[in-house]
Amino acid sequence: MSNADEVEFRRLQWRCRRGMRELDQLMQRYLFQVWPGASEAERGVFLRMLETEDDKLWRWFMGYEHPSDEELARLVDHIGNLPH
Repeated sequence: MSNADEVEFRRLQWRCRRGMRELDQLMQRYLFQVWPGASEAERGVFLRMLETEDDKLWRWFMGYEHPSDEELARLVDHIGNLPH
């Protein structure tokens, strides 16, 4: 990983800290397991998801609501199904 990639990864680690342990774990699971090999398009969707408020993310991951954006919905499902 290049120096620029390492800096970006550390920045993303910080952004994945959501203040709710369960969300932190979900976001970091994606970051460590998927981000390094993700396409630019998938990375863009993840970055958009990080802009979402925590309470909305929680409702999405708990299945109480679903994102209206199909790309976000697929990513939420993908993250929710990642192995622990």
